[in-house]
Parts: sequence; C-alpha cells; structure tokens
Amino acid sequence: MKKLLAVLLTLLMVFGVVGCAGGSATTMTMGTGGTAGTYYGYGGILGNQIKTTTGITVNVVSTDGSKANILGIDAGNYQLGTVQSDVMAYAWAGSRSFEKEGKIESFRTIGGLYAEAVQLVTMDANIKSVADLKGKKVSIGAAGSGVYFNAIDILGAAGLTEADIVPQYQSFADSADALKDGKIDAAFIVAGAPTPAIQELCTTSTAYLVPVDGDIAAKLMEGEDSFYTTYKIPAGTYTGQTEDVTTVTVKATLIVSASASEEDVYNITKAIFDNKDAITSAHAKGAELSLENATSGMAVPFHAGAAKYFAEKNITVAK
Repeated sequence: MKKLLAVLLTLLMVFGVVGCAGGSATTMTMGTGGTAGTYYGYGGILGNQIKTTTGITVNVVSTDGSKANILGIDAGNYQLGTVQSDVMAYAWAGSRSFEKEGKIESFRTIGGLYAEAVQLVTMDANIKSVADLKGKKVSIGAAGSGVYFNAIDILGAAGLTEADIVPQYQSFADSADALKDGKIDAAFIVAGAPTPAIQELCTTSTAYLVPVDGDIAAKLMEGEDSFYTTYKIPAGTYTGQTEDVTTVTVKATLIVSASASEEDVYNITKAIFDNKDAITSAHAKGAELSLENATSGMAVPFHAGAAKYFAEKNITVAK
C-alpha cells in the first residue's frame, strides 16, 4: 500500500509539472477606454490573441482612456494599457495633462498600433470648418484628457481659444447622445475610424465630419516634436459619408508596466506583430500593424522585451 501511494504521489507531481508547463501563469489587466470607443473593442482582440498565442491571461477593462491607463499602471492596478502617443509623452515629461502628477516613468512602450483620427463631428450642415465652431457648444473631451488637448491644439491652430466656444467636457458616448438631442453643436472624438459612437450616430441621424486640413494641419505639424500627421478618412467609412475627409492623427500605442518580465513582454510583442492577419480578421484596425508604425515616433523608451523582438527584425529602439 505504501509503495502504491508513493507511485500515485509521484504521478500526480509529474502531471502537475506538465500541466504548469503547458502555459504561462501570468495574468495581466489591460486598461483600454470607453465601450463606445475603439480602444475597448481592439483591446479585447489583442487580449484574445495574446492568450491564444502565449497563454498569458489578459483581463481587458473599460476605463476613462489614456491618462487613466497610465495612472492605473503607475498604481499597480493595470499592467498593460492603450494610450495616445501624445498623452504618454506628457506623462513621461510631466507636462500638460500630467503637470499636477509630475513625471511618471513606471511604464514602457511595446509599440504603436494604429492611427487615431481627430474626428470633428456635427449635425449642423452650416459648420464646415473649425473656424465655424466660434460661439458654438462643443464637446472637447474630459478636462485634461488627450482629446481635450487635441481639441485645444486644433482650436489654437484655427485662431480660437477655449473661451471662444461653449465647452462641454464629455465622453464619446455622451457626446453622440448630446448631438442627437441637440444639446451640443459639435464634438471632438479622437479614436480609430470607424468609431462605434460615430457609426451609431451616422446610422440613426444625419451627421457630418468636419475637415481638419490646410493651414490648420500645417500648423499642427510644425516642429520636430509634433505628434500629428495627416490622415484621410475614406469615403464610406460612415453612413452618408460620400467623400474622403482629411484630418490629423496621433498614434494609438500599447504600453506596459516597467516591472513586467522581459520574457512576458517579448512574447506579447511577438504575439501581436507576428499575427497581423489573425488580428485583422477580427478587427479592421489590425491592418495598420507594421514594424515601422510600431517603432516610429515614440517619445517613451521601449520595454527590454519589446526591444528584443524588434532587434530580431533588425530594428533598434531606445530602451
């Protein structure tokens, strides 16, 4: 009997070791954005791909967006987050939306994901340019958010200030509802196009995208440190949109806690950028995944695990 028990215990130990070796024991929480934005849905796709490829469990949660995700990582509540490239630069420098908190250096870059278009939406056919926002009720995102500073930058490039409009500080979903209810005249929404909140608005109502182009775009892109690039939202992206709309973008970026292991971050990076086709089949923004897009224009150093992956692709990044 003792010999039999010993054999059984040995077998249990062997199978236990084999079971543990079959997948990663790591669990991470990823901060994304509101459920009406692109971060949340795309984050879920990335989380599933990471889990399928590496065994790392990723719990995707809805948040208030870029700043909340950076603060969440800093507090240890999240290990991954999707953020605007400009907002993470503010955190690293302790400027603009992070003047109160000061510099935050507890996170690192994994890679750029896709273009986040600055989408100026209205249901008023008389609003044809940024200059036409003067005196109007305009949603410019939560105070201190990435959207807020994008809106302030664009207003400034058009010769306007926050005092020249009647500012409303609303989420994407609340902005869409307020437009439908006639409570505001226009809204800035910064997200990958098509954006669910705008899709729903254009499907149920007559809404328009206002261009951010010409001299305004040129002013926004002045200087080597500019985060903005131009971008065309193709005709047909939204119901009723019959022409391309030119605007500016920042870059949606995946960040990670600086304390995450090199092995885990290497595996996460590889799971994303080696599986573009699988991700694209689940979400259209996957088509923008590329090594060049992942590594260019990043103001925050890369995690050593991500740097290792890109080095294998003959790309050197700062870490």
